[in-house]
Amino acid sequence: MTRDKVRIRRDIASMSAYTPTTSLDVFAKRLGLPAEDLIKLDANENPYGPSPRVVEALASLPNMQVYPDPESGRLRELLAEYTGVPAAQILCGAGADELIELILQLFIEPGDAIINTPPTFAMYSFNAPLYHAEVIDIYRRADFSLDLEAMAEAVTRRNVKLVFLCSPNNPSGGLIAREDIRTLLALPTTIVIDEAYIEFAEQESLAQWVAEYPNLIVLRTLSKWAGLAGLRVGYGIFPRALMPHLWKIKQPYNVNVAADLAARVSLHDAEHLQERARHLARQRERMEIAFAELPYLAPYPSQSNFVLNRVTGMSAADFRDRLARAGIIVRYYNKPRLYDHIRISAGKPDQVDRLLEVLRALHSDNVL
Repeated sequence: MTRDKVRIRRDIASMSAYTPTTSLDVFAKRLGLPAEDLIKLDANENPYGPSPRVVEALASLPNMQVYPDPESGRLRELLAEYTGVPAAQILCGAGADELIELILQLFIEPGDAIINTPPTFAMYSFNAPLYHAEVIDIYRRADFSLDLEAMAEAVTRRNVKLVFLCSPNNPSGGLIAREDIRTLLALPTTIVIDEAYIEFAEQESLAQWVAEYPNLIVLRTLSKWAGLAGLRVGYGIFPRALMPHLWKIKQPYNVNVAADLAARVSLHDAEHLQERARHLARQRERMEIAFAELPYLAPYPSQSNFVLNRVTGMSAADFRDRLARAGIIVRYYNKPRLYDHIRISAGKPDQVDRLLEVLRALHSDNVL
């Protein structure tokens, strides 16, 4: 087929690709360092990994030749116990990313719009155009709080079907004030709250609010607190009226048997995993204090398992590269409001020790 006959969508042909982080092995090859010597603090992953019970269960995973339960029934029952929300209002997905796509499929028709509040999780604005939604960017204020007036005006003037919010926000780490969420829920649109990092926060989930607000959806995941990022399993808590329609459009076997089993075993070991999450929150607090003492980092308050920093006195790209040469991988941003910013995930105590040692050397010697 000649090139001029490849008739893909024009909007996709002209769009930019999303640039995700990559694996330890790829970083090791790029840097010319052994993978075991690297400290990966760029993707908010859980360095403790999954529960040991998960590793044991997956080692003897039965019936891999059989398709999984298309309704993830046993997993949803356990999630109902964990969240206090009826299983009938829970839908599981291959990570929260799949659920974001399902929500867009369910709501969006050509001419509809979503509100995005950058700087925030990039997948909202990445996925929306794929489902023909206009993305209305309403930038957060300097302290990363929401511009409620601008959001309300956009809902009033435009055909806004969905508002996507991340709380704690990625990459800034802050929680959205509950009174702000109540203000937004009074608007004639549906509010989607992504709580990927809620287990690290000093605030309870909004899961219980779904029973009170028919225009609220809450997304959660086992990628972070349960250490299952590589298996891709998340879930959403939806108003009852939406559930029959979500079942229509969900792929039947979207949660594979390994992810389903790992998630169920994790929920049986939730107390142990939550203690690990508290360990990471303490390391995050330790990092915040240490970063604030360095002249070239200005950390933002965080309620997650990472700290966003404004870099001064050098370019953020140079800062990233210097850390990479020392075997420490962090997330560098090159976009509006984040051009001079670096996000650093919390690690184990010895990993944070090494990070701070390198950062203090940079301060004293200006070389790594």
